[in-house]
Amino acid sequence: MSTANDQQSEGRPTGQPTGSRPPAGRYGRAADAEADRRADRTLKIVGSVLGAVLIAVVAWFGFYHVGGSEISGQMITFKTAEDSVRVELEVFKDEGVTGYCTVRSQAETGAEVGRADFRFDEDSTRVHKTVTLRTTSRGTTAELLGCHTG
Repeated sequence: MSTANDQQSEGRPTGQPTGSRPPAGRYGRAADAEADRRADRTLKIVGSVLGAVLIAVVAWFGFYHVGGSEISGQMITFKTAEDSVRVELEVFKDEGVTGYCTVRSQAETGAEVGRADFRFDEDSTRVHKTVTLRTTSRGTTAELLGCHTG
């Protein structure tokens, strides 16, 4: 009967690697590994550049739409009537800046029944104003779409 010690003494393999290199063909060629490392490095560089560009674009849009705005507004209340909607607005703007706010109303079906721009030429930085939006039929909502300088 043969044992493991007998196999070692006979020069048979025991399942343990004997050399410092892996068997040929098992893990690919060394040239392929170098090409993979170069491709990984290139992808990391391209990804970093694209990420930086994306962050810059988002920051620019954020500054332009939030920080660069000289006029903003909010709707306080609204009251509907048969052919109009009364809207109470509060507008914040820089001193001396003129602008307008766009308001719209929709019917119960979702169809737009009125839209208008209302100007704010006052010198104060905070304007509280009630405006009347004429509608083609009874509106059930009022919505402040936005305020702009000009």
